[in-house]
Amino acid sequence: MLPFASSDCTAYPFVAGEYRIKHVSERWERVACRALRQQVFCREQAMFDGDDADERDTDALTIAAIACIAGMPEQLVGTVRLHCDDHDAAHWSGSRLAVHADYRRCAWLGSELIRHAVSTAVARGCRQFSANVQPQHRSLFERLHWQVVATSTVQNRPHLQMQADLRHYPARRQDEIAWYTATPWQRAA
Repeated sequence: MLPFASSDCTAYPFVAGEYRIKHVSERWERVACRALRQQVFCREQAMFDGDDADERDTDALTIAAIACIAGMPEQLVGTVRLHCDDHDAAHWSGSRLAVHADYRRCAWLGSELIRHAVSTAVARGCRQFSANVQPQHRSLFERLHWQVVATSTVQNRPHLQMQADLRHYPARRQDEIAWYTATPWQRAA
């Protein structure tokens, strides 16, 4: 039997087993993050007409999830940005969390982007971290120790204003972490 086929000979689509979650530092990463945001927020969800860029893009710290093959970057598969409040250096916010459609079944990917964003902010002095969250993602954030503090409207769509319980987010000073997962045939073995 082939290593990528199940016992009933069903082939699995390729999904990388190695990922890097890192602060964006290269031009290609920034361009790929913007392209992924446009795919998710403009084309898939139609929340924005053509471009989701805003004033936060100039000062936000962007984090990318990159699928790797043999240690080399292969595809940008997720992104989120975080930013410090203009009037309160202890209050940070996250926004524009996006995961490539082919990788949304990797449930940990969005969670780790959130963890890395919040823990990075904590390392930089954050005492309160919040985000406007689409209602369909509420349970993901609640599993990660967030609570709803209010409701809001973003781009004429309902959102939940949620806040992270920072006791569950130790400071993370590393700009990059590596993550390895088992492939479907390794899990089945």
